Amino acid sequence: MISSSASPLISVIIPTHNRAWILRDAIDSVLSQKDCTFELIVVDDGSTDDTPELLRSYGNRLTAIRQENRGVSAARNLGIRNATGRFIAFLDSDDYWLPGKLAAQAAFFNGRSNALICQTQEIWIRNGVRVNPRKRHRKRTGMIFEPSLHLCLISPSAVMMHRSLFDVVGLFDESLPACEDYDLWLQISCRFPVLLVDAPLVVKRGGHPDQLSRTPGLDRFRIAALVKCIERAPLTALQRNAAIRVLADKCRIYGEGCLKRGRRNEAPYYLNLPHRYLSLYKNED
Repeated sequence: MISSSASPLISVIIPTHNRAWILRDAIDSVLSQKDCTFELIVVDDGSTDDTPELLRSYGNRLTAIRQENRGVSAARNLGIRNATGRFIAFLDSDDYWLPGKLAAQAAFFNGRSNALICQTQEIWIRNGVRVNPRKRHRKRTGMIFEPSLHLCLISPSAVMMHRSLFDVVGLFDESLPACEDYDLWLQISCRFPVLLVDAPLVVKRGGHPDQLSRTPGLDRFRIAALVKCIERAPLTALQRNAAIRVLADKCRIYGEGCLKRGRRNEAPYYLNLPHRYLSLYKNED
């Protein structure tokens, strides 16, 4: 930790909503990090449980900011706007870090002046039991845009990034109630390599009912992120064609699901959406 008069190298941002039952683990795992200077910002996204009391118990060891319940994107963005560090690291409030996480990533950047973003490996816990990620979830390093189209290969809790990246790609999209990280990682990975510190320094916990990954119909948010990427990101022809192929696949699955569930007014939009881009870019090499 740093003194109030020092400038931190890293700003750590934890967004949280009604997670007092598990938040202390995340906070303590940050405050126990050594060998680098950091500040901890916890953004309380309108919690109605004991979160405010928990945060007050830490006194000036962290900066607590409270906002009305506006979602995880708005909470992270508020943290970024209040951050003073050169690098930004995120931690979800149901996860925690192992000792040396921040120092390992700080050392990684110190030896690679051109690096802008890196992440670590993770340990996955589901309902209290350790599980092994499937092969398709294996983390990669370098230009990972195309494999990242299919599923999110970057974890917020594992990332450290140069704050200047937000000047290039913008902040988290507050219009997305879920898959906001998938959206941001696509915007970054189409432009820059995402590097890997090949050590498991994050414990990622799942299985509880309030996880955003349990939000129904997640693919419609992934589809929105893909459309945004195709229309706005500086994609190469190969990247754009890959994004359109994945969009077509996700739209087909989601549109057919709408038909099966009787949402016949919704289905045509998704089933026809890819054709707009297939036609628009059909002559692109």
